[in-house]
Amino acid sequence: MKKVAVIMGSDSDLPVLKGAFEQLKKLEIPFEAHVYSAHRTPVEAAKFASSARENGFGVLIAAAGKAAHLAGALAAQTTLPVIGIPVKSSTLDGLDALLSTVQMPSGMPVATVAIDGAANAALLAAQILAVEDADLADKLLAMRKAQHDAVIAKDAALKID
Repeated sequence: MKKVAVIMGSDSDLPVLKGAFEQLKKLEIPFEAHVYSAHRTPVEAAKFASSARENGFGVLIAAAGKAAHLAGALAAQTTLPVIGIPVKSSTLDGLDALLSTVQMPSGMPVATVAIDGAANAALLAAQILAVEDADLADKLLAMRKAQHDAVIAKDAALKID
């Protein structure tokens, strides 16, 4: 199975990424986490992204706040799918990061999840990898069935007086 790279622009983004780590572990997807900044370590970020495919990665997840150029900087160096997680900061409640991540120029796509949406980023990465991995696709189907069954059980238990 291909690995997922989870890149954060700063170690202060680590608490947001716990949801991604949990999902990847639950689905038994191998992953690595790194800190690379689009602005403070651009050479290292570019080197990582440009060699990601040959190093066994299938998807890159990039989490960054404020100007949030990390996902785009990585996407510029690879043809692997890149998923951006805009991180909420004290400035503008993450709207700046959302706009910086989602507004990529034509020809340089970055999939973007919700502000602080790390769990969904991991699930999207899993869905991308599951295109070529039937066992992973089955795990995702089982997760969806469990979610379905939980909602049905809550509906059955709902009592309004």
